[in-house]
Amino acid sequence: MNMLNRISDPGAMALPAGILILIVLMIVPVPAVILDISFVLNIALSVAILMAAMNAKKPLDFSSFPSVLLFATLLRLALNVASTRVVLVHGHEGGEAAGKVIEAFGAFLIGGNFAVGIFVFLILIIINLVVVTKGAGRVSEVSARFTLDALPGKQMAIDADLAAGLLTAEEAKARRREVATEADFYGSMDGSSKFVKGDAIAALLILGVNIIAGFCLGMISYSMSAGDAAQTYVTLAIGDALVAQVPSLLLSIAAAVIVTRVSDSRDLAGQIGGQFAAPGTWLPVAVVLGAIGMIPAMPQSIFLPAAGLAFWLWHALKKHRDRPAPVVEALPEPVDPQKIELQDVSDHTLVTIELGYGLVQLVDDRRGSPLVQRVTGVRKQLSQAFGFIVPQFRMRDAIDMPPHDYRIMLGGVNVGGAMVRADKVLAIDAGEVRPGHTLKGEATRDPSFGCPALWIDPAQRDHATAEGFLTVDPGTVIATHLNQLLSERPQDLLGPDQVKDLLEALKEHSAGLVETIHPQPLTLSALTRLLRALLEDQIPIAHPLPILQSLSRAVQQTVDHDRLIELVRADLGALIVGRVCPPHERLPVLTLDANLEAAIVQGMQDPVTGQPVIEPDLARMIGERVSELASARGPGAIPLTLIVQPRARRALAALLRLRAPSCLVLSIAELPATQPIEVIDVIGSPVPQHQAPGLPHPDSIDPAESMAA
Repeated sequence: MNMLNRISDPGAMALPAGILILIVLMIVPVPAVILDISFVLNIALSVAILMAAMNAKKPLDFSSFPSVLLFATLLRLALNVASTRVVLVHGHEGGEAAGKVIEAFGAFLIGGNFAVGIFVFLILIIINLVVVTKGAGRVSEVSARFTLDALPGKQMAIDADLAAGLLTAEEAKARRREVATEADFYGSMDGSSKFVKGDAIAALLILGVNIIAGFCLGMISYSMSAGDAAQTYVTLAIGDALVAQVPSLLLSIAAAVIVTRVSDSRDLAGQIGGQFAAPGTWLPVAVVLGAIGMIPAMPQSIFLPAAGLAFWLWHALKKHRDRPAPVVEALPEPVDPQKIELQDVSDHTLVTIELGYGLVQLVDDRRGSPLVQRVTGVRKQLSQAFGFIVPQFRMRDAIDMPPHDYRIMLGGVNVGGAMVRADKVLAIDAGEVRPGHTLKGEATRDPSFGCPALWIDPAQRDHATAEGFLTVDPGTVIATHLNQLLSERPQDLLGPDQVKDLLEALKEHSAGLVETIHPQPLTLSALTRLLRALLEDQIPIAHPLPILQSLSRAVQQTVDHDRLIELVRADLGALIVGRVCPPHERLPVLTLDANLEAAIVQGMQDPVTGQPVIEPDLARMIGERVSELASARGPGAIPLTLIVQPRARRALAALLRLRAPSCLVLSIAELPATQPIEVIDVIGSPVPQHQAPGLPHPDSIDPAESMAA
């Protein structure tokens, strides 16, 4: 069925039909008029390919070029075979017997002098083979090598952007496809350049065969003199060679144009014209030409007009550059100088990104606003992770900041910032850089993770990727830093408006559950306070149903804020533990010595909250010990969990949030009864952990009973 569909589609059958025509041209004798038409079509095809290569804005816009180059080369070789047959069979009948095109190239273009034709052909071969083809082949080889070396780094950059929320899955898939296509394209171009080189060599050999065969046939088969045979067959052979060599040179130029292109929003003519439109380019040209024209031996009638033309170009381009752009502005409404609006003195956004004036171009609409797109992606990712719509961010310039600095304000408080180069690319050493790399740049550190990095020119990006660096643009640097800072503060982004939106969405499917909680017995402010406390304890609300179900059961016992949090956490124990430890793995557990824990619970208390207050020396000892044990675990290990009495949990959680943020703090009531555990250490115990009283091996009894003991 698929074959029938392809046969019924004329476009699908065009390529197979064209290949069959090429084979027919090689094998079956064709009339001279058909040969003339084919030569004209070959020249037209070569010009069309050259124009397509020049109009492409980037090399991948003409990704079919390697295959097109192959078929164009085969067409030219097929015409060489067909024309050789016509020249050798009918050449003795006169120039017209081989076709009008060959006769014109052999007689008119070289004046009928076959010796001149041979030298012209050899010069074209040298230009094509030694200059254009060799240079294009070298560029293709180097581009293919750098592209393949940079391929893993580009894939890592796409994965990093996807993980940071800067790309959607479809955008990431499209970028991976583009990267793979780019690698395939340059690999194919590296091989396709050999077609052009082989074609030039084949043209030289075919010319030699035609000359020798023409001499032999003219003198032996048709009893022609040596001079007549040379005049007839060599002239036709030269015409045939020139007919084939002109399209070959055009294709070589097209291949060189493609592999030397740099991606730009303009085609090649616009790119070159825009870069030669600088007035400073033409004034030195006018001066140099004028100075040469002043030399008496020089043809002043040529040099001086050329100098005048260059000077006129400089003057015209300078006048055009200095001309102010027309600006059409509407008449502003009259402003009362005594009137002050609230927005003039108040910032109604929670998160503000302030930029130095050197970074304003990152939010310029004329440059695509790269930072705005990145920040929008960060906001979307944070909303998905937190479970509520993060308030909209604001970006503004700050004249009191250094030009290349930025800072991130949360509720008017500066939570972080750094310096970035808007016109550079940050190459980050994430541990994969080759020793002794040759990349040069301005040394700095990645503001998000503190890794060593270099600010480099955008042209060095492929080089940096090949050396093992992770390259990111300035907008991505700021967005990643923003994502990191706000990920640590979800509770500061949740307000009554976000909670109200969350409840309205839940009412569509669980209206009865919402009614058991809000507006009675918990008001909107009380519910917001409780959810902020859960977020502060690193419990996301992306799945609000189990949280509200637990809260619905807890409000039947109490409406006290602290007690509600403990009841909800105890109900969500499996969810809390499951985020750090798979159910089939042992949870690494730390405990406090009984005397130490009693000293904390029965010691000083905060008169406002009633929570225990840990003495400074004791806090330092616990923090240092937990931090030491957590560091010894190594990367990739399950984080440690400190199990304490319910009354001591909040105080110890606040302590370790600063000293050992990777350690989870749970009360004994929050540990699931079915969770296997492994006691790592008893902090404050005078005996080793394996001899600690009251801590039997976790496999001997139920885990909850072990911790209770």
